[in-house]
Amino acid sequence: MSAPVPTLEIAGIDSLILRLFDSIDECNMPWILAASERLRAAFGAALIDLVPSYTTLLLHYDLQRVTAAQVRELIAEAFIDLQPASAEGGRCHDLPTWYDRSVGPELTLVAQRSGLSEAQVIQRHSGRTYQVFALGFAPGFAFMGLVEDALTAPRLSTPRKRIAPGSVGIAERQTAVYPAASPGGWNLLGRCPTTLFDHSIDGYSLLQPGDRVRFVPIDHAEFIHLGGDDSPLEAL
Repeated sequence: MSAPVPTLEIAGIDSLILRLFDSIDECNMPWILAASERLRAAFGAALIDLVPSYTTLLLHYDLQRVTAAQVRELIAEAFIDLQPASAEGGRCHDLPTWYDRSVGPELTLVAQRSGLSEAQVIQRHSGRTYQVFALGFAPGFAFMGLVEDALTAPRLSTPRKRIAPGSVGIAERQTAVYPAASPGGWNLLGRCPTTLFDHSIDGYSLLQPGDRVRFVPIDHAEFIHLGGDDSPLEAL
């Protein structure tokens, strides 16, 4: 795969969107991470923020340190001979997950839609390594993919008012873990006891764009041992 050539889009008086790709792909992230590293080094103190996503980078810079012309020059220089450091991206995390109807009410529905048994749904969902594409919606909420086609499930037509922290779900070809209690419309399969957002963690979020995630099935006893809350969804 050849290095992407970014298309620049104005996002604000001091911000640009660098569009590197036209479609979502697990192969994008190593290039986006490599570009991020180059841009951080190029801008130095003039960089306010750099936000990676599925196909883009949002670049927020200090107008008092660089001119618009200098910004474009720095971007061009950062992409010269760009190469990803690794084809796999960032860190790899194993997230223990208790798959059960009481905390994953759509487990049966996803099985019915896919023509699989619930055990097969669990096996397939936990049998892949997922790429973290972006953080959003809520602090520490990591959008991950890609879920295999057989497990694809549309968002619920009516979102729930409250979903428990650690709930593991699917929406279309993405999967995620709710880091805190919040409304949500993803199809829930189970629950994870791992803390995903914590002010004591560097960067606050355990999962970062470019990281890889594996869901590891555990039983109820192990879930409770790891500090999980097994309150049924209906009781929350």
